Amino acid sequence: MTAPVITRTGDGEQAEGVRAVRAARRARGRRSTIVVAVLASLGLAIAAVSLCVGAYTIGVPRVVLALLGLGDEGDSFVVLQLRAPRLVLGILTAVAFATAGALFQSVLRNPLASPDLIGVSGGASFAAVFAILVLGWSGVAVSALAFLGALTVAAAIYLLASRGGLSGFRFVLIGIAVAFMVTAALNFLITRADVTDARVAIVWLVGSLGGARWAEIVTVAVALAVLLPLTAIVAPRLRILQLGDDSATGLGVPAARARLVLIALAVALVAVGTAAAGPIAFVAFVSAPIARRLVGTGGLSLVPSALVGVVVVTASDFVAQHALGAVQVPVGVVTGVVGAPYLLWLLGTAGRSRGGD
Repeated sequence: MTAPVITRTGDGEQAEGVRAVRAARRARGRRSTIVVAVLASLGLAIAAVSLCVGAYTIGVPRVVLALLGLGDEGDSFVVLQLRAPRLVLGILTAVAFATAGALFQSVLRNPLASPDLIGVSGGASFAAVFAILVLGWSGVAVSALAFLGALTVAAAIYLLASRGGLSGFRFVLIGIAVAFMVTAALNFLITRADVTDARVAIVWLVGSLGGARWAEIVTVAVALAVLLPLTAIVAPRLRILQLGDDSATGLGVPAARARLVLIALAVALVAVGTAAAGPIAFVAFVSAPIARRLVGTGGLSLVPSALVGVVVVTASDFVAQHALGAVQVPVGVVTGVVGAPYLLWLLGTAGRSRGGD
């Protein structure tokens, strides 16, 4: 008579635990939905302001007419040829950098694993500057070599860090060392260059959206249309990898191969973004941590990360265009001002944590 009572009690406790887990998941889902909606709304608001405000101010109704092809010639030129390309390129590159940063930091389990800190973006910059100053190239050829530069540096870092098994800590240290080497090579090229050529090359050091053209935007959009769905398909494997290599292997996920695929996708995203707009500083670094704090989970949070990146880049570019009056600065300067304090805070917090242990 006693055994059935014990069984029913255990079943009741188990059911209660299942209900608690489901309630927690629903709460996280609601919070994530709210965060995505707020970030998307904020991004749309910044986009609207960016299209309206400038030396030639245009009201929202006229902007809408221009976007629909129904505006007058002046409005259409300003909106469609000057402001919209810059805005759209900023959105696309922000998505690329933010998604790549989220992948790097999650795969390597290190908040410092950002492409602009570990030399991947620097590899693209060096290749582009080399193409401009040494080879005399311009246009699409420079972007293509920048893409190859990012892939080459990332491959070198991966090969050096994966000897004896890939370690996120070793990957970051090797990447930082490579970043210093790339920076030294860049400085050498700049100091040997003509002043006019150096002024053109400087865009590839800080990142800028000023030269946005629809032809480049279409190329970036096509690349992201391929890379983002692939990332969404492979992302569930990352969640399994976060359980540990042994658990992932037991669940049928080859850890080393999955990690290599995820890193390759992240590098491709960085290469696409950098080839289009240069290395916009700290976007990949700050987007995912901010998104995870907003969502309230330690998960991947790719969509919130991408939206945070969009907000950071579009807001920073608006400030870069209008904060100093007639003087415009590259968007990478503003994102650097935003990201550098966060890096200092992160390093200071990590140091206190180690000291306390």
